[in-house]
Amino acid sequence: MNELLTAVRAGRHNDVPPLVLGLDRTGRRAALAELKELRKEVRSWDWQRRDKIRKALLVAGAGCHTGAAGCAAWLGGRDLRDWGRSPYPLILAALKDHDPAWLGDLAHRFASRAALSDAEYTFVGELSRIARVPLPATDNLVVGWSELVSAARWRGRTRRRLTDILREDPHSPTLAARLFEMPELPPQVDFYDAPDAQDNWPGALCALVEDGALDRAHLVERCVIRLMRGGRSVDQRFFLAVLLRLGTTEEEEDRHLRDWTAMATDGITPVASHAQQVLVRLDERGVLSTRGLAEVSGAVLFRQEKKLVRAQLTLLGKALRRDASTADELLPAVAEAFGHEGIDVQERSLKLVARYLPAVADPGVREQLASAAARLGPLHRETVAALFGGAVEEEPREAYEEFLPAAPVLRRQEPAPGTVAELVEEVAARVKAHASERWIPASAVLDPSAGTTGFERALDGLVRLARTDREELTASLREALAGVHFVENGLSPYMIDPRAISTSHGLCVVVASLLGLVSERDRVAWRAKTTVKGADACAHAALNGVLLDRAWEAAEAIAVGQAPFLLATPTWQTGAIEPGELVGRLRTYRELDARPGPADFAQALLRVRRGGGPEAADAAAAAEALGTGEGDRLAAWIRADEPVAPVLRHPATTVSRPSAVNWWQRTATGARQVLLATRERPVILRDFPEAFHWLGRAQLPRPQECYHWGPDRCSHWTATLPEDPDATAAWLLADLMFAADQGQRGAAGFLPALAESAGEVGGATHLALAYGLGARYPEDRTAAVDALLVLAAGGRLDGASLGRELAILVDRDLVKVNRTADALGTAAATGAYRTVLTVLAAMLPVLLAYEKTPRGLGDLLSVAAESAERCGTGGIPSIAGLAATAGRGGSSQTVRQAARLLATFSVGTED
Repeated sequence: MNELLTAVRAGRHNDVPPLVLGLDRTGRRAALAELKELRKEVRSWDWQRRDKIRKALLVAGAGCHTGAAGCAAWLGGRDLRDWGRSPYPLILAALKDHDPAWLGDLAHRFASRAALSDAEYTFVGELSRIARVPLPATDNLVVGWSELVSAARWRGRTRRRLTDILREDPHSPTLAARLFEMPELPPQVDFYDAPDAQDNWPGALCALVEDGALDRAHLVERCVIRLMRGGRSVDQRFFLAVLLRLGTTEEEEDRHLRDWTAMATDGITPVASHAQQVLVRLDERGVLSTRGLAEVSGAVLFRQEKKLVRAQLTLLGKALRRDASTADELLPAVAEAFGHEGIDVQERSLKLVARYLPAVADPGVREQLASAAARLGPLHRETVAALFGGAVEEEPREAYEEFLPAAPVLRRQEPAPGTVAELVEEVAARVKAHASERWIPASAVLDPSAGTTGFERALDGLVRLARTDREELTASLREALAGVHFVENGLSPYMIDPRAISTSHGLCVVVASLLGLVSERDRVAWRAKTTVKGADACAHAALNGVLLDRAWEAAEAIAVGQAPFLLATPTWQTGAIEPGELVGRLRTYRELDARPGPADFAQALLRVRRGGGPEAADAAAAAEALGTGEGDRLAAWIRADEPVAPVLRHPATTVSRPSAVNWWQRTATGARQVLLATRERPVILRDFPEAFHWLGRAQLPRPQECYHWGPDRCSHWTATLPEDPDATAAWLLADLMFAADQGQRGAAGFLPALAESAGEVGGATHLALAYGLGARYPEDRTAAVDALLVLAAGGRLDGASLGRELAILVDRDLVKVNRTADALGTAAATGAYRTVLTVLAAMLPVLLAYEKTPRGLGDLLSVAAESAERCGTGGIPSIAGLAATAGRGGSSQTVRQAARLLATFSVGTED
């Protein structure tokens, strides 16, 4: 046993298997106890020593376990899995004296563990072969198999065909069939649906069907079930591709009638389209009843996809032509399309009803159709009146009420955790939030929010408890963070780089210092790097530098042990601090004879609520009465009530598009960019720490695209200046411009928090909102919509100003009209019709004046028309150019929607 432990400590992993096999059962148990103690000891070693013995420790522990369950748990330990070459051949050698039943049990237990890789798949396969048991086709084993297949495709200089790789693996039929049972497909099962794609997973699986290795009927059944069940879009497309390649027989289509109906109703667009095509065939064969067609049509016509709606109307038209007596059952379903947003869809459904209305025998159905037609807008009023006569009673218009979310209410931030256990739990959760797992189903991944308020609570808690319970806090943190990379290997460069940090990295800096992982020399040197200098410095690095400088200062305060708490801890969830509360904190500092940290106090000043009024005046007087330098500075700061960085207005105006100038020329000359400058604030440069000086310097518009930040790292930006949202917006406009113009993802994520800030919003915030509404990615547009609604709910949105900014950005080709229409349509659909119409009334005249119709203008007019029909046009100024556009003639979406909007304005005038 001693010889085995010596070999393990020396890292001689090749010597371990024979030494294990030389021990009897009692010797192995004794050695295992020693190995477990060694494993605990290793966790506190530096990474070089730990890596040296990790593989030997893994092999020895696996060989010394006498129970399969314990062996599987040992092999799955995360702290033993960081190795280069696979250790599993050595493990198999150490286990070769076990009986087959034991090895088979180990294979099943190990295959059930999470996140297996290609090496573990090979290991389980060998165990199963030696034990002569079937391969345990668990979901995790399938993940490992897919990794092995993916790696094999690119092994060597040439890319191998996926079909050949699957055919060579004897386990492929078993594991491939399991793919259709998994909750979600592994990421390695890549799929692209190019028309000529052959070497992809659907094609390879169908090749196995042709070989007879997979049962075609079973796969068809599973594909239908998976498509019926729903799930991730990428998975749905995969199973649909397999189903299309396999094809379906008439008997299979007939048997799954209800499934096709459900897919057409609720499936993603490609799935619904395929199900709709199957329903067409079922209708032609007489399998789909008239009642069934009516039921599915009512649901499909409620969908937004025009292609699906048109196809369903075509199917209904065929059924009515074949047998007009079905009009009583089918026309009410057709009338569902009256509520569709597409004018062409409304017109098509109205024509279909008009054609077959004479065949309706039931007066109740006629009454139902007339009631449905009353929902059509003013554009169809004459047609509906001619069709139904006096049967259509126009519903009296109720007084419109704008539906907006509740105005933001300031919420108090919870105090810092009061016990070591609570604090350690919170710090560990935030520090580990960025730890990556090898593979986890997307449905199981929770968003690890690292919000500013949580960070501030944890930071304040570390300062407080390190002063009163340092030993207990240090021991608890070391235990809770065992195995975390920076605890074992030291701080990584990106954790101390202002360009890349997040709030969790700020906590890492403090924790590392508290655990003695950072020397005094390194702390001084690394803190000096938090100051952002140079002409190319960006706002991300500057705002991150403020946070990082505060983290280093907190670490120094903990080392000295004098700071009782932090001054800059927010009062409210926005990051703001009540002035009276900050005065109280300074008073406590004076009573304890504690010296405030410069960065901590500077951040507190930036966060204190100003706003004038008697409360601010009283707080300024109380601060001055403290008789300290910090009290005098706070009083002067509150009384000045000036923005940290005054924002200058951009000179852009709505002019005709410079279409003769190339895109790169306009970018190079600055003709396209619409950005804002901020003026210098001398008090920042004079009285604040150097890390804050960027905020006080004059910043000129600079179209600088930065790739060193991510949306998960920006939660603290708005909380740095919670009383100055316009300054923050102005500094980050370049990100938003690139998000709209070139597709940078995640840039608009800060907009909702910016809108919740209590400070005064102005042109910069509205310009930032305009960029966000035109962003390329839907999640960014959604963030902008949330911000728009928050501002509107608080009465802080200038809709006309936002509309003018949007028109300017469209004029400069910085924002796409169709994306803006999508965002404003989303906002309107929440019930903010009056808000959206106010924005569009200021935006549309510029777009309608163009000689060439901008792409997406019809969609924008559709949003405006829908909003006008819902809220009315009273108080909304007439839109120049609308009548001319509606009078062009033709059947384009732009002309139709312009006529629809014009008709609504006409009705408003009549009323």
